[in-house]
Amino acid sequence: MIITTTNSVENKTIKSYEGIVFGEVISGINMLKDMGAGLRNIFGGRSQGYENELLNARTEALKEMEERAKTMGADAVIGVKMDYEVLGADNGMLMVTCSGTAVKLN
Repeated sequence: MIITTTNSVENKTIKSYEGIVFGEVISGINMLKDMGAGLRNIFGGRSQGYENELLNARTEALKEMEERAKTMGADAVIGVKMDYEVLGADNGMLMVTCSGTAVKLN
């Protein structure tokens, strides 16, 4: 399946628009990652724990969106957008959402 941020697929014609599809993932950030990120905030450096969590959440959200597009009979998802939010009283949850338009191609 083709997944793209553009509104078309090069060398392909859109036959039909099947609808908007979404992928959502809400992931908890554990206390050890928070402590490591806090230390890096003071001393500098990258937070590997948060980066890995973000990568995993993004990958899962895209996979979920792709699966939903497949159930609609789509060949591609165009116009994909990603959004990131921090949730929870102590900002301990990460939400990654993606959306796009499921299409069939000629």
